[in-house]
Amino acid sequence: MTVQLAKHRLYTYNLRYARPVRWSDIVEEAAPFVLLRLTSDSGAEGVAEITVKPTWCGVTARSLIAAVEEIFVPILKKLDLSNPGKVREALDGVPENHAAKTLIDNACWDLYAASEGRPLWQIWNGTPHIELSWAVTRQAPQAMAAEAADMVARYGFRTLKIKGGQGFETDIAGIRAVRAAVGHGIRFYVDANGAYPAAKSMDYARALADAGATLLEDPCPLAPDASFRRLQQDSPLSILVDFGCTSLRDAYLFSEQGARALSIKPGRFGLSHSRAMLKLMQQNGGSAVVGLMGESAAGTLAGLQFTATIEKPILPAEMTWFLAMTEQIVGEVPKISDGAVTLTESPSLAALID
Repeated sequence: MTVQLAKHRLYTYNLRYARPVRWSDIVEEAAPFVLLRLTSDSGAEGVAEITVKPTWCGVTARSLIAAVEEIFVPILKKLDLSNPGKVREALDGVPENHAAKTLIDNACWDLYAASEGRPLWQIWNGTPHIELSWAVTRQAPQAMAAEAADMVARYGFRTLKIKGGQGFETDIAGIRAVRAAVGHGIRFYVDANGAYPAAKSMDYARALADAGATLLEDPCPLAPDASFRRLQQDSPLSILVDFGCTSLRDAYLFSEQGARALSIKPGRFGLSHSRAMLKLMQQNGGSAVVGLMGESAAGTLAGLQFTATIEKPILPAEMTWFLAMTEQIVGEVPKISDGAVTLTESPSLAALID
């Protein structure tokens, strides 16, 4: 049975943080989002949320909304939405506009789940029980240690992602402070967000390995070239590729250069491309981490549908950033216990929006 688009609506909102958050490029007091709601001719609804930060995804709320309404809604009105994968192929006929495609792709998958009457994790034969990690963002070392200890005590996380990039000495001091605060039963890895020059990457990797890190994300700006291959081959830690991979094509190129681990973000690539990236990494002997994209609880619930399909992730999913926010748009926030979450059996995210 064909599914036609009857109407769409777009919403913008900001969700406040409990404290200002310092990312590698910006400091925020609230997280900005755009939400898309699609309604089919049968009345079924699907929604998706995307984080709108120009330095993360190349759009503002206004530019994203303009792209969705002026470029893609006219295309959607001509398509059968019953097959989200085919819809994404049609969207990819338009160059660039990755954020708009991601938002529409994820909303179409949510609409598909609503039409099927089952959540995507069930349709895709996933598991409802998912282990999670927490990301400790940039602060003074003792403040990072206090936050890590608090989140481990409150939610039972057994893996921490530590944001580096504050300088070698400060990064190592932060790691040591976190280790002293949480003990040796908690594993951690470090994300430098490409802060260091390539010539210093190996020294950084060795220092982190000596400090007990298990993996290193973006020690320097990464590109799928011979330099990356040498770094991955020589590093004492597996290199997790994140910001250098901006598309499915990039994922293929990094895989050809021997990438062992890829940060796959449904809120950045869309569910269709995320599934293709996972298949690619698995076929080539690599693995994946479901990375954070600053999602609220709504975006987290969507991303966890994909997370549920990964049988042996190299690390727990990073889909916990909503805990940093004091506001949400879903009626019931996911409950994390013993470092894990159990997914709802609600057919779609649209049914959970408050």
